[in-house]
Amino acid sequence: MTRYADRVFAGGRVFCADAVRRFATAVAVRDGRIMAVGHDEVRDLVGPDTEVVDLAGGLLTPGFQDAHVHPVQGGLERLSCDLSELTTREQYLDAIRAYADKHPDREWITGGGWESPAFPDGMPTRHELDAVVPDRPVFLPNTAHHDAWVNTVALKRAGVGSHTEDPADGRLARDADGVPSGTLHEGAMDLVGRLVPPATPEELAAGLLEAQRHLHSLGITAWQDAIIGEYANIVDTSAIYLEAARSGALTARVVGALWWERDADESLVSELVERRAALRVGRFAATSVKIMQDGVPENGTAAMLDPYLDPSGRVTDNRGLSFVDAAALRRYVTMLDAEGFQVHLHAIGDRAVREALDAFEAARAANGVNDHRHHIAHLQVIHPDDRPRFRELGVTANLQPLWAAYEPQMTDLAIPVLGPERSAWQYPFADLLATGATLACGSDWPVSSANPLWGMHVAVNRRLPPAAGQGEYPAFYPEYALDLATVMTAYTAGAAYLNHLDDTGVIAAGNRADLAVLDRDPFTGRADEIADARVVATYVDGDPVYLA
Repeated sequence: MTRYADRVFAGGRVFCADAVRRFATAVAVRDGRIMAVGHDEVRDLVGPDTEVVDLAGGLLTPGFQDAHVHPVQGGLERLSCDLSELTTREQYLDAIRAYADKHPDREWITGGGWESPAFPDGMPTRHELDAVVPDRPVFLPNTAHHDAWVNTVALKRAGVGSHTEDPADGRLARDADGVPSGTLHEGAMDLVGRLVPPATPEELAAGLLEAQRHLHSLGITAWQDAIIGEYANIVDTSAIYLEAARSGALTARVVGALWWERDADESLVSELVERRAALRVGRFAATSVKIMQDGVPENGTAAMLDPYLDPSGRVTDNRGLSFVDAAALRRYVTMLDAEGFQVHLHAIGDRAVREALDAFEAARAANGVNDHRHHIAHLQVIHPDDRPRFRELGVTANLQPLWAAYEPQMTDLAIPVLGPERSAWQYPFADLLATGATLACGSDWPVSSANPLWGMHVAVNRRLPPAAGQGEYPAFYPEYALDLATVMTAYTAGAAYLNHLDDTGVIAAGNRADLAVLDRDPFTGRADEIADARVVATYVDGDPVYLA
């Protein structure tokens, strides 16, 4: 007797994301699993109760997976003073004033999402905020979450003034007289951020569900949450994930990366082992550990092998910050590897990338080869000598493709301090691929858009899509571009590999039916139209979690 499908997808093309980059035209699903992939013969599995999903000439893909994202934070920002869709100083200030007026009961004005290029030298001031919110403290991280914008009330409440020394892992922007001017870099954010009232459990739960709705609308069915723990103004979301997983409200698959505190030592490892055991319920498992090794070049905190330049092109004495001592990093990664953790390292500058690779090399020498699938995220500047080491060490390159483009932050803040040679080392995706590295992709949302199709557009074109509203620029080192099939595989099979979700990410018989439907087939259109595609449906275990 024929076992009919619950659903059959037909009427378009299917990108399978398998080893041979196969395209099919029909897929059958039953009991949450893919039962058949092919062409006309799949229609034999249509029975009287089968739902036939018409792709209408669009494309069926594996569900996209985000390999580095901060969903609860993104959801909370969408529900607070959200500046992420704005671009100018005037727009930011108008939105902040409007939000404060609309919420007179809020003790603090929080949210974020401002872009550094909207302000002189990339640094907004407390005086600007004082003009729109003079009576309550304001704490607003920028899109990168490496800087925060605060007003005078917030600084006074925190006791921060000209007498306050820069913390070891951050800096205070200052006026000519030494008084903090209102921009806090890296660890200095915590001088004020520690006073911000933490989100309530109800607010955190709402933030998670808002984020999940948003990510599902972009075809995302799984992600790695890059910080599970307390960091700056981010609160530990472990309990929120566990409750959502137990209740069934969590419809995505989530790997949690437990936060490695910057001042921690070896004693933290045993605590993380205990937390991992307790944080595994349903679709949520905290099996990774996140270590942030450096900052960003825009504020001079990305760890560089050679010094930064000043705006006039002169060499400075600043090489950025390694948040964890390189020798200690090798010890910590070796211990975590021995305990079976995946290690998720943030590295943006070329020194941080090298220190991360050295740590993984030390772990392999001590513990041998394993299948923990360690990865390095961001990878803005990679010295050419280090690019082959990803394949040699089995380290996945966790890319945020949307950043590989000219835009004001790149042209006005990053390139001038990096200089021409290092600027040409930025986001060398094609070189990593050519040397045999495994590629996975993520967004770092809410730092930047979570839309995978925008990321694919940039990876292929090395330009932002027009909808990003950043103006017209030439292609950003186009020799590092990827083809669409490669980058779509990195958002599907590559990210699934990184997340140890081995029965997802590829459309193949027996795999879970985590799927996304696009309104068109971007493989048949022009490369500069990839970002025009839209997700019209998202499925997890064969059931719809988003329908446009």
